[in-house]
Amino acid sequence: MSSYRVGLLVPSSNTTMETEVPEVLRRVAARTRDRFTFHSNRMRMKTVSAEELAAMNADADRAAVELADAAVDVMAYACLVAIMSQGRGAHREIEERLTKTAKDAGAPVDVVSSAGALVAGLHHLGARKVSIVTPYMKPLTALVADYIEAEGVEVQDAISLEVDDNLAVGRLDQTRLPEIAGRLDTRGVDAVVLSACVQMPSLQAIPAAENAVDLPVVTAATATSWQLLNSLGAYNPAPGAGALFRG
Repeated sequence: MSSYRVGLLVPSSNTTMETEVPEVLRRVAARTRDRFTFHSNRMRMKTVSAEELAAMNADADRAAVELADAAVDVMAYACLVAIMSQGRGAHREIEERLTKTAKDAGAPVDVVSSAGALVAGLHHLGARKVSIVTPYMKPLTALVADYIEAEGVEVQDAISLEVDDNLAVGRLDQTRLPEIAGRLDTRGVDAVVLSACVQMPSLQAIPAAENAVDLPVVTAATATSWQLLNSLGAYNPAPGAGALFRG
């Protein structure tokens, strides 16, 4: 049995990351008896726009320095579109930058990102083609699809729910997601990204969505949880958390 402090860097208006990631790790801990505590710091962002996302990225170093004071064992930068909107491969630069920032602040920890975690999770599953659901306006969804494709995974289809208010994204009804996923074109697809956004609730909908599409399902939050656990060397399967947590 081990104890870990997990640091989360989240948008100020995010209301989902601090519920879904802890819930996935709670399910893991029920098997392993490991103990996880969660420590967050916030960066200002209310509207999912290019300007606010860029400003939040610029503020991430300040947030990482402050979170480093909690002596966390790992940090996750938990806003997928903030990174993917910055251009292809941006997660590598941001993860390296924030890892250095934390180290310079006296906390040598890995910094992972939801963007990098989703890409890594899809490769881990061997997915070459996916279809995705996002809450974003269509231009941002196009940027996300382009980013994923630049990482070697084709995006066959995408549904945009077109919600730009981040608080409203957190209030979306996840019970609708299986039906929404069922409208995706999934011919020849290897997996479905049920929520390409850590703010859009989706964890409880994963089992029903997998039944609806008859495919492995991943979300930004489950991929981030998987990557956090891998960084800690604490990965274990978890029930109901989708393809990355079946062992």
